[in-house]
Amino acid sequence: MAQGTTGTTSGTTTTTASTATVDDQPPAAEPPRRPALSPSRASDFKQCPLLYRFRAVDRLPEVPTREQVRGTLVHSVLERLFSLPQAERVPGRAKELLRPVWTELSSGRPEWTDLFPGDDPGELHGWLESAERLVDAYFQLEDPRRLDPEACELHVETELGSGVLLRGYIDRLDVAPTGEIRVVDYKTGAAPRQIGEAKAMFQMKFYAVVLWRLRGVVPKQLKLMYLTDGQALAYTPDEAELVRFERTLEAIWQAILRAGRTGDFRPSPSKLCDWCSHQSRCPSFGGTPPEYPGWPEPDPGDESILDRAD
Repeated sequence: MAQGTTGTTSGTTTTTASTATVDDQPPAAEPPRRPALSPSRASDFKQCPLLYRFRAVDRLPEVPTREQVRGTLVHSVLERLFSLPQAERVPGRAKELLRPVWTELSSGRPEWTDLFPGDDPGELHGWLESAERLVDAYFQLEDPRRLDPEACELHVETELGSGVLLRGYIDRLDVAPTGEIRVVDYKTGAAPRQIGEAKAMFQMKFYAVVLWRLRGVVPKQLKLMYLTDGQALAYTPDEAELVRFERTLEAIWQAILRAGRTGDFRPSPSKLCDWCSHQSRCPSFGGTPPEYPGWPEPDPGDESILDRAD
């Protein structure tokens, strides 16, 4: 206390000089984050190791679809909805958020606005109306005025005992006064068939493992809300199941590291190839992948904003 009082005048001068010195120096580079496994990238590797490479290692750009961008928009609107006072969480208020949130999200993303040609404003209007219908469908599944989530779009990260770093974003985390945890994920598509449901549940179990390791509590419920057809799927995991799933994640990460050392990310053709943006580079379709750039730094585990709305 005495030291701070004595140095009031000279301290100001010192601060100014120090600032000038710092400004003359190049900004310090942020230390690279450790490579991590996210649910989207883990799912990519399970589906097709070469797809994982294109997305996480080569980081090849992908042109988004209107459906993907609409999913991101609806997720963002629902996130903003829960930042409002509970009494204001009504359908009309949620739909009022759509256009300003779209303006905010699309700012600086020409690949998004290019999806709607400027000479036909009706296309954007119709697309926003389809997003409105998804928002309306959400209110048929639950009443947000009766909910008090602990967090929305929650970033979670934990390291398993084996050293595997897990990282992801949870759409919504509900915690009851008695401590039970519910993980909620919004899906803007229809309730899937077997392959799609397995992929969605893989994501939810990933989050369950992370929360279990972070908080020491197995989530009471994993809830998927499909807005296109107004269906909700709920699942209750148990600790033994999460132990097995944790081992699955560790095995996936070890397989990724082996492929990363050699560059041997092989294609795995399936029906899902019909939706892949990289067929022209895939050997299964007569293409040639770009030269392998080596294992990436800082981080091949990040999820994009589109991934989080998948």
